[in-house]
Amino acid sequence: MAEADSFSVRAAEWPRDEPGIAQVRRRVFIEEQAVPEAMEWEARDGACDWFVAGDKSGAIVGIARLTPDARIGRMAVLPAWRRRGVGSALLRAALARARQKGLRQLSLHAQVHAVPFYVRFGFQARGPVFDEAGIPHREMFLEWME
Repeated sequence: MAEADSFSVRAAEWPRDEPGIAQVRRRVFIEEQAVPEAMEWEARDGACDWFVAGDKSGAIVGIARLTPDARIGRMAVLPAWRRRGVGSALLRAALARARQKGLRQLSLHAQVHAVPFYVRFGFQARGPVFDEAGIPHREMFLEWME
């Protein structure tokens, strides 16, 4: 069930939004999922397209990233905001930017539990389950025929 009136999604402005993005990444990936901190931060973060979901006060509650090499990643939503349409809205924003850039194929590494979420958007899993930061993942692809 979407609650779009309780949050909004926009393209992030780096570096202004970087602290809020980092806060969500720390809470979800490092603290909740025990991803080693050294694996979370990347030099290319500032060169990526980021999307943020904010609550009515503007606090960032969810994030998504589109890299220059056409990968979706760092999709994260704070626990209190899950199952409220935030992740779907973020992914739609990232997909719209990818189309705007003329990208014809996208890829991502989905945590296994999230594979059905991405399938709803047309992504297809390929290859075996693999470990990334101690979490089982599947590689997924989306191709547009335009």
